[in-house]
Amino acid sequence: MPFQFKLNLDRELKRLFGEIPVFVPSSVLGELSNATDKSAKAALALARKYSIVETELSGDDAVLAIAEQREAAVLTNDRELISRLRERRIPVIRLRAERYLVADEF
Repeated sequence: MPFQFKLNLDRELKRLFGEIPVFVPSSVLGELSNATDKSAKAALALARKYSIVETELSGDDAVLAIAEQREAAVLTNDRELISRLRERRIPVIRLRAERYLVADEF
């Protein structure tokens, strides 16, 4: 998302929340390592600069579990994941107008 739309993710998160910790499930690093698109390498480098949370789960299940455990919001534009997050009342941060982030209010 940040590379596709030239979004400064750190600056946008700071604008919304101030200084906050950012967590990335370890399985996401694996998915990015195996991805073949151009942005995957840059996304992997960005993900590695945040705190990595080890998990045996994969994909959306890992994201959901870690968000619940840490009472954290999730940054995604994936509609299916957003639906699952909202069912569990986990706040969602998403890209709006291809320029800035917005967050759910719970």
